[in-house]
Amino acid sequence: MASLRCRRDPCGVVCLILTYFSVFYADYVVVQYVLIPAYSGIWCSLHGSAFNVILLLLLACHSKAVFSDPVVPLPDTALDFSDLRSQSSRMSDRGCEGWTVCSRCETYRPPRAHHCRVCQRCIRRMDHHCPINNCVGELNQKYFIQFLFYTVASVYATLLVVSAWVWRIRSERDGGGEADDAPGKHLISAHYIILLVESVLFGVFVLVIFYDQLASIIADETPIEQMRNRLLLMKERGSSLSSSSSQPPPHHATRKPKLALLREVFGRSVLCWLLPLYSGGPSVGGVAYSALPDYDV
Repeated sequence: MASLRCRRDPCGVVCLILTYFSVFYADYVVVQYVLIPAYSGIWCSLHGSAFNVILLLLLACHSKAVFSDPVVPLPDTALDFSDLRSQSSRMSDRGCEGWTVCSRCETYRPPRAHHCRVCQRCIRRMDHHCPINNCVGELNQKYFIQFLFYTVASVYATLLVVSAWVWRIRSERDGGGEADDAPGKHLISAHYIILLVESVLFGVFVLVIFYDQLASIIADETPIEQMRNRLLLMKERGSSLSSSSSQPPPHHATRKPKLALLREVFGRSVLCWLLPLYSGGPSVGGVAYSALPDYDV
């Protein structure tokens, strides 16, 4: 499935390459041009270990978000669309209210699932199709948000670069104006500037996405559901709404406690909140998202 997504979304492949290049470049500059020249002894080891641990967690969460499969599994037997009403009634008899049938990928889909045009499959609790070359949904939203959280490494890198730059200016001033060789100075300065620009731009961009992700979890509405509800509200105000049996009913935000909503995504243990460990999916209306109705068609 991962190779299939790579072929269908070349832009995602480019974003993956840029992400890994940026991470390894930041690690190279911080270790080679910041920590080793400006820090010595225990401080160099501490900062180097902390920075690399954050990067390892960042890469682990990113990999889990990329290679987790949030799609709704396809049935073993083709669905009979001529008998759609009876199928819907049998689904209701099983207690699977809210399940619908997608005519594009021909599968039952659970509540709050949405069809992705890029992946060409229905995604469980789809948030958006991301440049990580995968959809962000129920089974990988936690890892995606953890990846965003660990981009605090960009703030860490910015602080280290600024402190190293200040140290270089002070050492040159205290040394009576004796400067290093010009080519070496220009190379270090160029690395500092590139890393600062990368850290600031990447950090601000990720901070906005991180806020939107947490806000959607606390509101218990994905961006797709928010847009759909707005459109339905506009149609209800303008004219009578003609509902179709193939369209899933709109999801309205619940009034669950915020902590309960966060635990549905990140797990009950705080350790699960920080590490890329599977914590189980949420359930809606008593029906677990991981369950599927029997395909007796």
